[in-house]
This record gives sequence, C-alpha cells and structure tokens, in this order.
Amino acid sequence: MQITLTVNGTPITREVEPRTLLVEFLREEAGLTGTHVGCDTTQCGCCAVHVDGRAVKSCTVLAAQAQGTEVTTIEGLAAPDGALHPMQQAFSTHHGLQCGFCTPGMIMTCVALARDYPEMTETEAREKLEGNICRCTGYNGIVAALLDGAQKMAGDDV
Repeated sequence: MQITLTVNGTPITREVEPRTLLVEFLREEAGLTGTHVGCDTTQCGCCAVHVDGRAVKSCTVLAAQAQGTEVTTIEGLAAPDGALHPMQQAFSTHHGLQCGFCTPGMIMTCVALARDYPEMTETEAREKLEGNICRCTGYNGIVAALLDGAQKMAGDDV
C-alpha cells in the first residue's frame, strides 16, 4: 500500500506492507535512525516520536495508521540552524543521558510532557516518566532535565 506522511516537515510517500510499523518506516524508509527499537512491546519508550504533536510509541503504531499525519522525530527537534531544542540542551546540561540508547525517545516524551504539564513537580515528573525505561542513569539527570527543559520551553513558547 502507498502512504504519505510528513516527517520533520518533509512529505514522504512510500509503498509499504500493511504490517509495517511506524518505527520501521522511519528507520528503513525515511532513513531516520535516531528513533530506536528497544522492546517492540511498548514497554521501554525508546521509539517515542510525535504524531500530530502527541507523543506515541512508534513500535506499536502501524505506518498506515500514520497516513496523512505530521511526524516529528528526534532529528526534527533541533532548529534548522542546528541550535538544540531547549529539552535537548537541558539533557546535555543535566547529564540526562549515559549510553544514549533511550535518549531520543526520552527527549521526545519529555517535550510532550513539558507542553502538557509545564509546571509539574519532581514527583509528578517521575510518575509521568514511568512509560520510558533507562537502564543507565538512575533518572536523576533525566528528571532534572525534564523540569529545566519544561521551564525553558514555557519561557520560549516552543
């Protein structure tokens, strides 16, 4: 079947098998390998992307379900001039990454959380991140990055 979606501002049309997952489409058809496959069971969140502004785990969405949508991946988050998004900068500042495998999905989730809950507390941040697994950092840097990034996003109206 043929599908068209806009990925990071660029329309992409491809022939895909009906069973193709969105994460496979992004990695194999669009060549955007920042979105990682961690579990294929919607447990880890490494594959989080934004579909029409909403964070979704792309390992459990069929590419065909994304027909006609706007998808943003980690590659599309920075400004065209390469300036980091406030959440990306916050992850760097607060060392919210270690091996980096979960980082793209974690950042995409944090951007959506910051938009939806700009004044969340540390406890709320920890609760809201339960759908994303990091096996390296212990979450302290991630939570600090989420809170700082949310504050910067609210101030920058990103």
